[in-house]
Amino acid sequence: ATSYMNVLRDTAILNLNRNNVEVLEEQLRQTRDRFQVGEVTRTDVAQAEARLSSARSQAILAESNLKTSVARFRQNVGTEPRSLAPARPVEGLLPKSLPTALTQALSNHPAIIASLHGVDAAELQVKVTEADLYPVVGVRGVVQQRYDSQFSGDNRFSASLVGTLTIPIYEGGQIYARTRQAKETAGQRRIEVDTQRDTVRAAVVSAWGGHEAAKAQITAAQAQVEAASTALSGVREEAKVGQRTTLDVLNAQQELVSARSSLVVAQRDRVVASYAVLSAIGKLSAQSLKLKAEIYDARQHYEQVQGKLWGTQTPDVVAHAVAETLT
Repeated sequence: ATSYMNVLRDTAILNLNRNNVEVLEEQLRQTRDRFQVGEVTRTDVAQAEARLSSARSQAILAESNLKTSVARFRQNVGTEPRSLAPARPVEGLLPKSLPTALTQALSNHPAIIASLHGVDAAELQVKVTEADLYPVVGVRGVVQQRYDSQFSGDNRFSASLVGTLTIPIYEGGQIYARTRQAKETAGQRRIEVDTQRDTVRAAVVSAWGGHEAAKAQITAAQAQVEAASTALSGVREEAKVGQRTTLDVLNAQQELVSARSSLVVAQRDRVVASYAVLSAIGKLSAQSLKLKAEIYDARQHYEQVQGKLWGTQTPDVVAHAVAETLT
């Protein structure tokens, strides 16, 4: 999502800079014409030339940034970006408030659930290690039937049933040490759960704040664009009657370009921030986004190989998914 929005952002900024170059070229032409008739000085022409050179430099930089974003898109997505559609934030999938987002994240985030499973596994490992201290009871039965190949009717049948009871008496403290180690590991896993909860909480608060800031920046940038556009129109009219200088027009033009660039960046940040919030609460998945893709089912994969004693072929569903991906 970030790569997608970066391409859209840099494409829009490149178009703004190219349009700015065209406007400044026309501004320079008009300034030179006015200089020929004595309405402005050589200084005005030099200012217009300098601003045009700066605009061309910004356009070259914007083109370089776009190429970098396209390369990142190709790396992450696997295809070249062609005719990308305008993107919208996934705010419809987000909770209505920050407390609700925190509640959902702390309850359902995959990282927290994985940490809890780690605690369960560590506690079971304690019991497994302690089991080495317990007596072990075993039963072994043997049945034999022997036939003599030289004398007919000479055969022998024997059977035995032996029970054993093994009681550990002394093992040099090794089992006790491994048990203590397993208990300390279980305690470490419990601490990791708390750490993971704090990490998720911080990520949710940070992502939520970034999303709210991006929305506010869009409102401010839209007002800035409207004001800068009005100001530029006024400055141009005033310059025609000699109330404004060429530098005033150039500055107003630059402010409008900056305002439009800020709006483009804010719109990109809003979309990316919405995905960041969805990721922070643990819902950035193909299922949540309702993507038209084959979802990997770990349980189905497990059931297809459960009890399989021979064979190296992977399950058909996995092979099919790999083939679809390569296609």
